[in-house]
Amino acid sequence: MANDIAIIGVGLYGFGRHADISAIQMGVSAANQAMDDAGLKWTDIEVGYVGSLSVMMPETMTKFLGYTGVPMSKMFNGCATGGNLLLNTANAIRAGRADIGICIGLDKHPKGAFSAGESMDSTGLPQWYGDVGLTVNPQFFAMKIQRYMHDYGISPETLTRTAVKAFRNGELNPAAWRRRALSAEEIDNSMMVCDPLRKYHFCSPSDGAAAAIVCRADIAHRFSGTPIYLRAGEFVTRQTGTIDVQATSFSSTPTIGASEAAARAAFESAGIGPDEIDIVQCQDTEVGHEIMHLAELGLVEHGEQEALIRDGGTSLGGRLPVNTDGGLLANGEPIGASGLRQVHEVVRQLRGVAGPHQVQRELKTGITHVYGFPGSSCVTILSK
Repeated sequence: MANDIAIIGVGLYGFGRHADISAIQMGVSAANQAMDDAGLKWTDIEVGYVGSLSVMMPETMTKFLGYTGVPMSKMFNGCATGGNLLLNTANAIRAGRADIGICIGLDKHPKGAFSAGESMDSTGLPQWYGDVGLTVNPQFFAMKIQRYMHDYGISPETLTRTAVKAFRNGELNPAAWRRRALSAEEIDNSMMVCDPLRKYHFCSPSDGAAAAIVCRADIAHRFSGTPIYLRAGEFVTRQTGTIDVQATSFSSTPTIGASEAAARAAFESAGIGPDEIDIVQCQDTEVGHEIMHLAELGLVEHGEQEALIRDGGTSLGGRLPVNTDGGLLANGEPIGASGLRQVHEVVRQLRGVAGPHQVQRELKTGITHVYGFPGSSCVTILSK
């Protein structure tokens, strides 16, 4: 994939609990920030994609942005929504539908774990899957990381070190929700949720919005926002036999999961290898998934995470900074917006304007990765 698409503006309505503002209003705020960053107006936008779980018709935000006739389409792909919003906006431009587009993710969620409700009818899964608790994410995540720890020698200490790093980064990020660093002792003494995962090993559902403006790369110079280029983007769903969320069984022989498949395709499309990645944003619904995803994305070999994390390799000063803004642990997850939060962070890091949590060396290329129901993943590669 050529560098034919540029991201010229990003915006973020900080994640957290926002009782006095609607999800649509947060989306409008993020969109306005992105337009200010790019130096353009709503009348310049020619196509838009919006994603949300909690809002049935988020495209009604045109009431606040302006009735210009711009086509606004809603998408929802679980936790992979934000990444896929970016891809579809870029693809609309590649198809000649527009020169400039916007993607906006937004959501508001109640406290507590996500649930499918009393019936499994909306998921396509058998009722027994819900009756044994596997649609409550922590149960599935705990089973998967237990198996992975056994197979690849990952210690409980590595789970906690990953959480310590997340909250330390969040403390430095003015936009984060959880802005207090936690010690390993505090994390290890927190309530056990699903063995081996404790309270502070998980993210929480939250409220927030994020937006990005993209355009044809050959016109990016017209706008004030420093362009960051979309080198590649891939969205995939799971194959038969993979150990992916909402799978009712898995194969006894190794099968490539959704994240690994998306990453392989993205690197091939970008024409680069994992060793050229300088900064990582990956799905960290809980710490186990961050650890597993590092290998699934091809950034390390399975089992190498133990030494990498122990030696500070994923910290802001490490060789492979991961979830530099605190990730989902420090920001929470408004599902429709989380993928675009990752894009917002990588764009600002590559520009060198991330603020107190800026990585203090030159960064050229970053990767974003989202993953979730029903076993789908989106990976993008961004560069200067």
